[in-house]
Amino acid sequence: MIINQHRKFTPFNILLVSITGFILCFGIFLHLPNSITPVLFEPAINNLLDIRLLDHSMPITNVFITLFLTLLQAFLLNKIVNHYNFLGKPNFLVALLYMTLVSLFAPFLVLSPPIICNFIGIWMLGKLFSIYKRPEVKSLMFDLGMIVAIGTLIYFPFIIIFRPFNWREWITPLLGFSTIYFILGVIYYWLDRLPEYFKIFEPLGYAFPTALSLNMYDYIVVIPIVIALLFFIVLLKDYFYKSVVHLRKAFQMFFFMIVLTIGSFYLNHYITINHFILCAPALAIYLSFYFTHAKIKWVYESIYLLIVATIIYFQFV
Repeated sequence: MIINQHRKFTPFNILLVSITGFILCFGIFLHLPNSITPVLFEPAINNLLDIRLLDHSMPITNVFITLFLTLLQAFLLNKIVNHYNFLGKPNFLVALLYMTLVSLFAPFLVLSPPIICNFIGIWMLGKLFSIYKRPEVKSLMFDLGMIVAIGTLIYFPFIIIFRPFNWREWITPLLGFSTIYFILGVIYYWLDRLPEYFKIFEPLGYAFPTALSLNMYDYIVVIPIVIALLFFIVLLKDYFYKSVVHLRKAFQMFFFMIVLTIGSFYLNHYITINHFILCAPALAIYLSFYFTHAKIKWVYESIYLLIVATIIYFQFV
């Protein structure tokens, strides 16, 4: 079955993950909009450089590019998790679950700033995993601050995606973060466009959104994911204190990243479902841990088939 096959670390699974990704986004190819005008950068960069990418591209091109980028992210995340032996044994479940999560909603299948930012989020995860093998982490914290700042130039709500550092460690990433915006401010000042620079921070003053534009089908498609996460929590109780310290800390880090990502939606003018694709890397690792260590085959295979069937069904409704 699908899960058992992807528990194996074999190159053949690269093809299977790619096929699965295409199948899970097939519905959007049958319901393509007449046009798609992606906005891939925040005004901080877009206004300065006037970047216009894919403005005149065909919608089908946009979807194929999105599929290619998400597959690249899936295999990159899978490589990082296997490198640090996070699941106990190398496999391709992280890649499979990541492609599943980024196919949950139709807006996820169209190129957007949060999708681009997931490259940066995955890059951050690789650096965060390496913390526990370093005797000194201040330089790494500074780098992480700069990485987050770069992410906000693409998608501003990326601003609060940090791990829960010790308070003494906060100053270093904040210095890294400030360095990027200081350099950007100097550029705006040099070009005599300083008022435009201050407008970059307008999202910090937005009113808190009170509604999310979702239909009933969007809620239903999440139910199998919630069920799988409940099974993960039950399984985690047996493994949490048996695992090494850095893995326990990583589980906690993923939790805070998901909470902060969900909370940062208020930095948008209005809530868009695309924002929540930023949760995909952490959730993919959580689900992969369950599907790697689950014992009852018919249960975990049925759960994954239910997830896939729900996604495909509601793409055609």
